[in-house]
Amino acid sequence: MRVLVWIAGLAPLAVAVPSSSYRVAVAARADNTSASVAPSQNVSGAAPPELVVYTLPCEDGNSTARTAEIRLKQATLLYGPSLLGNASYFPGGPLGDAISLRDQTVWEGAAVVQSLRAFTDAAKVAANIKQVLYQDGWKGSVPQGIARGQSENYTSDLLFSMERLSVNPYILKRLHPTEDALPFQVDRATVKQLTKTSLKALHAAGRLFVADHSYQRNYTRLANRYSAACTALFYLDPRSNQFLPLAIKTNVGADLTYTPLDTDNNNWLLAKIMFNNNDLFHGQIFHVAYPHAIAEIVHLAALRTMSARHPVLALMERLMYQAYAVRPLGERVLFNKGGLFEQNFAYPQDMVYKFVGDSYPTTGRWRAGYLDTDVRARGLVDADYGPELPHFPFYEDGSRLVEVIRRFVRSFVDATYHESDEMVAKDAELQAWVAEANGPAGVEDFEPGPLDTRERLVEVLTHMAWLTGCAHHVLNQGEPVTASGVLPMHPTALYAPVPTSKANTTADLLGYLPSAQKSVDQVTLLARFNRPDVVPTNQTLRYMFAAPQLLLGNGEAYRRANQ
Repeated sequence: MRVLVWIAGLAPLAVAVPSSSYRVAVAARADNTSASVAPSQNVSGAAPPELVVYTLPCEDGNSTARTAEIRLKQATLLYGPSLLGNASYFPGGPLGDAISLRDQTVWEGAAVVQSLRAFTDAAKVAANIKQVLYQDGWKGSVPQGIARGQSENYTSDLLFSMERLSVNPYILKRLHPTEDALPFQVDRATVKQLTKTSLKALHAAGRLFVADHSYQRNYTRLANRYSAACTALFYLDPRSNQFLPLAIKTNVGADLTYTPLDTDNNNWLLAKIMFNNNDLFHGQIFHVAYPHAIAEIVHLAALRTMSARHPVLALMERLMYQAYAVRPLGERVLFNKGGLFEQNFAYPQDMVYKFVGDSYPTTGRWRAGYLDTDVRARGLVDADYGPELPHFPFYEDGSRLVEVIRRFVRSFVDATYHESDEMVAKDAELQAWVAEANGPAGVEDFEPGPLDTRERLVEVLTHMAWLTGCAHHVLNQGEPVTASGVLPMHPTALYAPVPTSKANTTADLLGYLPSAQKSVDQVTLLARFNRPDVVPTNQTLRYMFAAPQLLLGNGEAYRRANQ
């Protein structure tokens, strides 16, 4: 989980003041809404806004200007159509367009620098590809290097299974002994040899887990690209207490089932590669819906209902760095027809959109996505129908981070609302935000109104910080190029048909893997999302809430909470 700890795209946080002028108001919000640029980077040429002291509506001496500001935003910042599939609304209207354009400009600036590094590294690697793909080859674009296990233990079954508990933890669930049927059967003798018990006994004991990508079976594939639609069974071994793979079923063609005993012709290794190919697609497109779409719509609802001087909005804006760049740029250069995704993955653009639209009704549920709620619902923590996992890296790291975030947010909320639940309940802008999220914004499973306690507000803001500062980087940014997208075990596509017989598999497996040039292309694409430049800056988790403007504008209690 090292990526989770040190990469976090956090804004330098510029702030805005209300204005009676349409032109200045749009400029101020376009510069500063979602806090993705500094005040000097002005979209319209208007003078940058001055630093303000954040105030609650009831403590603001200029309520008339504050109300006018919100009305102006509601007239110019609209709910536009979703991008990258049918998920949440995207900002529309004059102000929404300006915000998105601003974020795209800033995102592209960093992307150009990182892309040049990746292309430079790719040229060097391509010249020496007959020697090695990774070793010392990507120092400019991926200076942290790939995860050690991906180079030293990449054939390990334990590594394969633990990836489900670390680099893509959102697909796994424990099978309930009575409420969940077995997804498929596995040969009894094989199960006995591997586990010294039966599939039925493992199921009854709550020791079986599933990761299911069978939804990909009917996806259209690009010419000369292939993929399975694997469902994998994992088990908690009663003897070693290790979390291990039991079987992988392809769900396409001959619908073969592989187990760790299928060692001839490297069949089991191929099965893991086929599963990882499905899983890489899942992780990257899942992250469009969770956290991008869900965090954006909650923030958009806040922008339309809160003054720029509201401390809660200021806190959220710190977290939404370049947020409104991703989906429009994704449509334009990543998921467009013939774009970077189609150049590397097995599926065309419309399958990306299909996945987002199909998954968002579930992945876009706000409270269901709280870390503890999610892992418990999937039976991965505190299940009363099976033993605890001995090691769950994603949750072990994530729960500690959530608790640290929660402690700070609680201090912030207590200071902002003077330790009064009544002040929370009487905050008109806060209540308007909650009503907007549950109403016009269409946020599924959001906190119901009225939001009448500090603790409920703490949970909402903690989850916002978790989504944008932690959950995102588990799946994207520097993670794929260092772990879940590392070759040879994680190709973006297969280059030979899924076998119809285990006897037909070629032992070297090279026909299924990308060529030398396509391998360089895959690493180059994933390296372009890495952001090593943030490491020595104040854009990491360490400085999540420590922007100078927040420290200056929120008073002594806020500064103490950051120490």
